[in-house]
Amino acid sequence: MSVPCVAVARERGETVRSRLADADALDGDHQIAVDGDTIYIPVTGREAVPAEFADRLVERDAERRDRPTTPAEILGYEPSIERLGDIVIVDEDDDDRAREIADAVAASDVPCETVLNRASPIEGELRVRSWDVLVGDDTETVHREYGHEFALDVAAVYFSPRLATERHRVVEQVGAGESAIDMFAGVGPYAVPLASHGAKVVACDLNERAVEYLRENAARNGVADRVTAVAGDVRDLVDSRADTADRLVMNLPHSADEFLDAAVALAGDDCVLHYYDIQHEDDPFGPGRRAIEAAAGDAYAVDVETERVVRSYAPHEYNVCLDVRLTRTVD
Repeated sequence: MSVPCVAVARERGETVRSRLADADALDGDHQIAVDGDTIYIPVTGREAVPAEFADRLVERDAERRDRPTTPAEILGYEPSIERLGDIVIVDEDDDDRAREIADAVAASDVPCETVLNRASPIEGELRVRSWDVLVGDDTETVHREYGHEFALDVAAVYFSPRLATERHRVVEQVGAGESAIDMFAGVGPYAVPLASHGAKVVACDLNERAVEYLRENAARNGVADRVTAVAGDVRDLVDSRADTADRLVMNLPHSADEFLDAAVALAGDDCVLHYYDIQHEDDPFGPGRRAIEAAAGDAYAVDVETERVVRSYAPHEYNVCLDVRLTRTVD
C-alpha cells in the first residue's frame, strides 16, 4: 500500500523520527523501511508533516505493522502517561486509578522498567518532586532526545521531556564557536546539544546532583571538552564571566526575572537571550519584555526577535519564551 513517507539519510533517521513524533505526525500503522542509505518514515498525512520536511515527502509502498498492545486497549480508555527513558509517569490524584493504569502499562507492550505517579508538585529551589513508585524500584533512567542521551534520577533532579521540541528549536540557532551560558542547566538538555553544535558552554545549577549528571552527560555525548559544569548560584559567575556570553539560556520560568541583572552582566556585546516565563494569557509576553528592558537600561538595545508560546501551563496561563537580542550601546 502506498503511503506518504519522509525520506532522509539513514544517519538522520532517529533525529527525524523524534521530530515527527513530537509533531504527532508518525504513522504507527506502517513500518519504517531502509533502502540503501535512505530511511523512509511513514507519516499520517502530508498536512501533518513539519514544513522543514515538506521537500522530503515521497509516496512509497509500506508494510503494515503489527500493532502492539497498548494500555488504552487494556483499560478501555486513553490514560494520561508520559515516557521518560524506560520510566512511565502517571499523573493521577486517585490512587486506585493510578494503580489501574500502572498495571495496564506493565501488562502492555510499552517498554518500561518503572511506573511512577506524581506525589507532589515541583517544590523548592532545586525544583524536584516526590514520587509514588507503582512498578519497579528505580527512579534513574537514560532519556534519549534528538540524538543525545541524558542520564538522570527523576527523584533528585528536574527534567521535562515535554520541552524537547523547544530545546531543539533553540539549539538549531547556535553557530560554531559561540560562547553560551546555560544559567539553570539541570542535567544538560540545553547545554549538551549546544556544545554538540560547536558552542563553548558554561552550565550552572544549584542542584549538585544535577551537575554530577550534567558532567556525566557531557562525557556520554562526547562534548566534555566543550562544557564547563558549575555547581552553585549563577550570580556568582558574574565576576569571572562578565561580558563573555554570545547566548544565554534562562529556563527558570517562575523566577528568571530575579536573575536578569546577572544575565545582562554576563552578556557580551551582541548576545541572544532565551528567556522563559509563565504569564497570564491576557499579556503573556509583556512582563518579560518589560523586565528585560529594565535590566538592560541604557547599556543595551533590546530587540525581541521571537515571542513564542511553548505550552499551556495552567488554566489561562502560558509557559512562553522570548528570544531577545541584546546589543551593547555604551562601553
